[in-house]
Amino acid sequence: MSLLVIGREEVAEHLSYQACIPLMREAMIALSGGETSQLLRSIIDLDGGRMFGIMPGAMDGGPFGAKLLSIFPGLGGVPSHRGALLLFDPASGAPACLIEAGELTAIRTASASAAATDALARADASRLAILGTGEQAWRHIEAISRVRALDDVTIWGRSPGKSEALAIRSRDILKLHATAAASVEAAVAEADIVCTLTAAAEPILSGRWVKQGAHLNIVGSGRAGPAEIDNDLVACSRFFADHRESVLRQGAEFLRAKAAGLIGDDHIVGEIGAVFAGTIAGRRDGEEITLYKSLGNIVQDLAAGWHLYDAALEKGFGSPVPFA
Repeated sequence: MSLLVIGREEVAEHLSYQACIPLMREAMIALSGGETSQLLRSIIDLDGGRMFGIMPGAMDGGPFGAKLLSIFPGLGGVPSHRGALLLFDPASGAPACLIEAGELTAIRTASASAAATDALARADASRLAILGTGEQAWRHIEAISRVRALDDVTIWGRSPGKSEALAIRSRDILKLHATAAASVEAAVAEADIVCTLTAAAEPILSGRWVKQGAHLNIVGSGRAGPAEIDNDLVACSRFFADHRESVLRQGAEFLRAKAAGLIGDDHIVGEIGAVFAGTIAGRRDGEEITLYKSLGNIVQDLAAGWHLYDAALEKGFGSPVPFA
């Protein structure tokens, strides 16, 4: 018996947004339809604000496994998220594939936001605001550009130099009109789509700055505690969860607004998978502010990982390692 190991470069080469965005739709439909099993993500705090996360789960009749991920921000030139996804064969129960999880997580997270944007943003949405300049910022620009024809991208980050560098990269590689903004308020003022991708401990985005009809992907905070947006923005939005139970337990922005007495649990309209499946309505008119809270789910990793495993068997990439 051997274990197939798929490295970071192979993930980048063989997991395209074109493939991953529909994979995320199907995975979230399965999650909302009760066709998966997963535990809430466990996070162990390490020294210096670093973290170790564990995410186990299974697709009914399909692959099962777990992702182990370390989050070490601020290392400079090194991805902040690194780890491994271990997949088990649903037929034999044997470990089948070990996949580098940093690249996988980066692509599937942005792909999930793109799928949500496609379902919830106005059809004519063309102006994108990116808050944050980490790895997910570039990934979201790439992914969102696959589902909407973007006329303008505005980027804000705490480092003006990094914001400008990301704008230049967007212009050079994606041929987008992209600029750096001096403030969050300026970045989002005309935005049809806003992605928050920061490590902010306290809200950086105020509801009064967001225009009517905008769609928001709230991605940066993955646990109870740190929040990127204020209570008013949560309260005024049509709020969708990636996974209801996860948001009720770990969705920081939702929990803060609830603790302030502005909303109840019924403020969650539903899960994005139900929108994809057509069982609940997404955007109802051009004036609503829609919001997708992304915490990340193991079923997304399983779907993307099994796609890679199948492709590796077909195309012959990956490294088999004896494992008996």
